[in-house]
Amino acid sequence: MALALGLENKRKVFLAIALFAVLIGVIVWFFSGSTAPPPSAASQTTPAQTEIPNGPAATSKPAAGGGEAQRLSNAGIDPSLHFDKLAQSEDVRYEGSGRNIFSADSAPAIIPTPLKSARNTPNGTAAPVVPAAPKPPDIEIKYFGYEQDQDKSFRAFFVHGDDIFIARTGEIVDHRYKVGAIHPLSVEVTDLAYNNTQMLALSQF
Repeated sequence: MALALGLENKRKVFLAIALFAVLIGVIVWFFSGSTAPPPSAASQTTPAQTEIPNGPAATSKPAAGGGEAQRLSNAGIDPSLHFDKLAQSEDVRYEGSGRNIFSADSAPAIIPTPLKSARNTPNGTAAPVVPAAPKPPDIEIKYFGYEQDQDKSFRAFFVHGDDIFIARTGEIVDHRYKVGAIHPLSVEVTDLAYNNTQMLALSQF
């Protein structure tokens, strides 16, 4: 039993030593492989750029993505100013054949007088249109009789739909009609809503 325990401990020791050695080897390989040799002088040099000729007949090859723009020459361009040509353009005066609306001395335009007015009126002037006043509605109550008191005053009988009213002079019928002078054959009634006064003749009930 003791012999078996000793052998097991030795195996664990050897296994730990082997793993430690492998770990050290991996670390050494990692650090040694990550360092790259410095770039050579040949790789640091930039490629020489080719000169593009500046002449008028110089053309460039079209790129793979599309056509290249045409290069133009500025050999025939004259940058100097020509004052004689500028003076010719400044001396031009813009004048019309009609009236100058920007000048106070210009004569007003002549407007011919029309021979006849376009409106169909005798005097040539339009008559003002006066709107007609709205016609008030007819009084809806009917006067169908009267009664005379001992003092010789009259009381009139009115009908409006199914309602019958009896009123003296100055009284109001159906909250709207004011009774005026009462006569045996007619009565004066004023419509308070429209201020319209009418004479109602005696009619049958």
